[in-house]
Amino acid sequence: MNTAPRVHSFPPVADERSRILILGSMPGVASLEAHQYYGNPRNYLWRILYALLADGVPDERYEDRLAFALRHGFALWDVYASCVRKGSLDSDIRDAVPNDIPGLLRRCPSLSVVACNGGTSHAALLKRFGSDPELRKRTVLRLPSTSPVPTPHYRGLEDRLAAWRTALAPYLP
Repeated sequence: MNTAPRVHSFPPVADERSRILILGSMPGVASLEAHQYYGNPRNYLWRILYALLADGVPDERYEDRLAFALRHGFALWDVYASCVRKGSLDSDIRDAVPNDIPGLLRRCPSLSVVACNGGTSHAALLKRFGSDPELRKRTVLRLPSTSPVPTPHYRGLEDRLAAWRTALAPYLP
């Protein structure tokens, strides 16, 4: 019998400066293997953040990318702490265990925006925590996924960047 493995997300990346939480669903295989948020070099997240806040060219070192995000008020985490999934597709997520999103929001009261990176993150957040007072105090945004997989509305980096820029403009420094 060929069963899918249980995979686990990473700890949150957040500090007292964090104002915007980028909330994914669960890291994909490339990210899990690299032990990095958005570790798939084809994923657009880092290019989008750097285009929004700097010259558009992400730092090469992962630690520098994390420091860049924190310095600009961004935090990173995932809706799910663990799930059973073969491959990287959100549609294959099974038996998911959520992270304590309300707990993070209590610990980091300056987080005023939860920017869901894709529809799965958004739907799971609202299903699990939509009525939680900590979440209800925040602005929740549904942004297009930074996955490189084309969708009917988002074909590549430029259209995703435009959507992220429009949605986040009121909250950027």
